[in-house]
Amino acid sequence: MKDHQLRALVQVAESGSIRAAARAMNLSQSALTKALRELEEDVGAELLQRSYKGIGFTPEGSALLGRARLVLATLERAREEIRLMRGGAGAHVKVAITPLVSSTVLPAVLAAYRRLQPEAELTFDEGLLVQALPGLIEGRIDFAIALASPQDLPYEIEFETLADIEAVPFARNSHPLVEARDWATLSDTDWVLNLSAGSQSMNLVDWLVHHGIAPPHRITHCSSPFLIVELARRNDLIGYGPKVLITDPLVGAGLRTLGVEPLPPTMPLGLLSLRGVPLVSAAKKLAELFRRELRSRLPRP
Repeated sequence: MKDHQLRALVQVAESGSIRAAARAMNLSQSALTKALRELEEDVGAELLQRSYKGIGFTPEGSALLGRARLVLATLERAREEIRLMRGGAGAHVKVAITPLVSSTVLPAVLAAYRRLQPEAELTFDEGLLVQALPGLIEGRIDFAIALASPQDLPYEIEFETLADIEAVPFARNSHPLVEARDWATLSDTDWVLNLSAGSQSMNLVDWLVHHGIAPPHRITHCSSPFLIVELARRNDLIGYGPKVLITDPLVGAGLRTLGVEPLPPTMPLGLLSLRGVPLVSAAKKLAELFRRELRSRLPRP
């Protein structure tokens, strides 16, 4: 299995056809096709399906594609690390973070990191688990700071707990149910929730069902935390999210948490990284700053 063969496989996936992939790699179609056939011979399985609809991937091809992306990303990180050690161009660190991190510790982390790595290029993605996990496994991000249940994570992911996060229901100040004190009062109203796997809202629904409490059934589904906040702020919708985010004076303006009891258990916020793949030095420095700030400012586990 060679570097150029894996690049050919990934480029076909990104370009959508052999012809476009060959053009992107400055190769002839025959040279790219040869690389793919050699790769199929090496792994002993057909990787691509050719039909009148174009190029598709077999199950074996899809499995190898994810690994190929990780291998190529890891090699690029190694090259970057060596360039930095030899005085080359600045580092590029890619991280996924949750909104509660951006509204609490990110300003201090950024200021400190700029002093340590003034030339480093930073890219931040939203740290929803459904987006962060594929990014880590395929090597598209260096690490993530996200809410997660460690026991539900795939084996490839390491999780280091940094804080415990309490989630609460919230609504705009003028919502007719702002004085509600029990879940039964809220069960028949309109909610806006992120019910993706591993989310705090999904944990809420599971917790309510486990305790014999009717869960919300009139739900507007939304995966963006900031869009959830805006929908709740401007409509009579009840949201559910981290208390530290909702009580932030900027993010939570015009909102109030509801005094409903009891509340589900807290959920761990942690640093997610790929098992067995060390962070490059520039990413390691950023991760350490996040550790320090989160542990000093948020409730410890």
